[in-house]
Amino acid sequence: MRDQDSSRHVFRTTQLEAADGPGLNPTGNRTMGEIIAARFSRRGFLRGSMASVAITATVSPMAMLAADDAKAQGAVEGSRFSFPEVKAGVDADHHVAEGYDADVLLRWGDKIFADAPEFDPENQSEAAQERQFGYNNDFVGFIPLNGAHDHGLLVVNHEYTNDHLMFPGIVTVTDGKVTVAPATENQVNIEMAAHGGTVIEIRKVDGKWQTVLEGRQNRRITAKTEMEIAGPAAGHPRMRTKADPEGRSVLGTINNCAGGVTPWGTYVMAEENFHGYFIGELPSDHPEARNYARVGVPGASYDWGRFHDRFDISKEPNEPNRFGWIVEVDVNDPTSVPKKRTALGRFKHEGAESAVARDGRVVFYLGDDERFDYVYKFVTAGRFDPENRAANMDLLDEGTLYVARFDEDGSVTWLPLVQGEGPLTAENGFESQADVLIETRRAADLLEATPMDRPEDIQPNADTGRAYVMLTNNTKRDEANAANPRVENAFGHIIEIIEDGEDIAATKGRWEILVKCGDPSVAEVGATFSTATTEDGWFGMPDNCAIDAEGRLWVSTDGNSPSKTGRTDGLWAMDIEGAARGTSRLFYRVPVGAEMCGPCPTEDMTTFFVAVQHPADEGEGWDEFGRPSYYEDLSTRWPDFDDAMPVRPSVVAITKQGGGKIG
Repeated sequence: MRDQDSSRHVFRTTQLEAADGPGLNPTGNRTMGEIIAARFSRRGFLRGSMASVAITATVSPMAMLAADDAKAQGAVEGSRFSFPEVKAGVDADHHVAEGYDADVLLRWGDKIFADAPEFDPENQSEAAQERQFGYNNDFVGFIPLNGAHDHGLLVVNHEYTNDHLMFPGIVTVTDGKVTVAPATENQVNIEMAAHGGTVIEIRKVDGKWQTVLEGRQNRRITAKTEMEIAGPAAGHPRMRTKADPEGRSVLGTINNCAGGVTPWGTYVMAEENFHGYFIGELPSDHPEARNYARVGVPGASYDWGRFHDRFDISKEPNEPNRFGWIVEVDVNDPTSVPKKRTALGRFKHEGAESAVARDGRVVFYLGDDERFDYVYKFVTAGRFDPENRAANMDLLDEGTLYVARFDEDGSVTWLPLVQGEGPLTAENGFESQADVLIETRRAADLLEATPMDRPEDIQPNADTGRAYVMLTNNTKRDEANAANPRVENAFGHIIEIIEDGEDIAATKGRWEILVKCGDPSVAEVGATFSTATTEDGWFGMPDNCAIDAEGRLWVSTDGNSPSKTGRTDGLWAMDIEGAARGTSRLFYRVPVGAEMCGPCPTEDMTTFFVAVQHPADEGEGWDEFGRPSYYEDLSTRWPDFDDAMPVRPSVVAITKQGGGKIG
């Protein structure tokens, strides 16, 4: 998801992100910054804020020069990565490490089916978009077919739409002022069709990946696709609407950010900022008023409620309860009904990465991407059966959802969100487990979980019992503390969780900060990359991540820009062990305005699939643009708009020239 702190232009759709604003957590639970401060104050860090205190640089300029020399000579000593590092910077193209190819595989509007219409940005329709690749691709997953590394299904989330970049004529410019008109009904329906996800067969031919448009499992999922509500909240009165009086069926999925692929080969989509799709008002004494305030409903960023009553809470007050879930898709059957798995809780899900624990239970790590919200994990009640796929298909309907409390002694405790335990009682408004799950955030508040700095992707490694938490930023934290001088955390950090007994199903563990992000050569930033990290290797705003088959960590970012870091977003390789721990190296960088999403390495490490989302947005932040980006501006600037990678959200396949493993 885009950096919520960005100074954005006034386009309507950006309100969805701006609504994240100061955070919606009203509790006084101690923040992660306060806990870090208490834990490490004995180490003698200076007290004070970034703005008022001079702080010794964590990595000196001389050390950065030495690291650059080391890069020129080859791999960093002790590092598990050896690729030639990309030069950080800003321009309108994408760049990959020397010796590698980065080929655009899919772009917004590309055919998903052989009989789909050709993409025509000047003549879009809902029917065409339903058979074409959707907009703003975020999560990317690869599911092998018959165990092959060169043939499988690509699964991709389509998070949200930028109508100012999609539709000709929607933007007008008068005396330099850019105005976006309200979306028409046709444009709203196109937007709804551009949301959701794509399942498409792909195959490597002569070393290059190609789509298979005749693939039997090819599928588009949209904001109108019929879905089943499954698990403890299914059928609950708070899930019922006029269109669905049983509370068991809902149309569509929205704002699918990151996601995951399960051990049994299904595709899970994480519904994140669902609040922005709703308009209308509820009386202050309405039963759902407190619930909706905690998640920011209505966000009123889209015009959908003008044409579809279910997105107007004054007309359908329960509809927002039917979004904010994890959605599971059986990719083997393109006619199957996706299921919203309510046992995993309702909040602004960033992703749902999973691994099999030692006893066969499956563990999902979940981030709630908003300032001062929480880190979760879900442990299935049943056990994964690798020999019987059908036996695993409803594992996500039963299990325990936990929320994390990070303590200053370096311990982490996973607190169960179970109705009837602790404060989660009828007296506090939780009559059933369905109530706990519908109001997951409030339940976590009462358990005094630790408010975090925008928890995004979380990647577990079952082999080591560790998980890596991407915390993007939080400039709204305004308390100075002894050990975390970045009270206004503009650049984020990464936390490593070490579960007890190296068992990801454990309910206790330890935590460490792997790295504080930002420019190490700027003393006030307080970044903690290793001294072997070059001037190109550091980054800010970690967002998505991947652990490859060799146990190595890769980090993609969201929010680097000319004004913030002097570089675009990209994909960095990070050492997490040994002498090189905390060393980061830039592997791939995206065009100006784009967010780096995915990333997805194949099991044999010969391909890295990545997603380039909303390229060319925020043109006013780049001197060469000097003005907001919008459709006519881009199509004039790039006459080959139909083919230009910089202005169409894309999935890119990265491979090593001549074959071989990446890294």
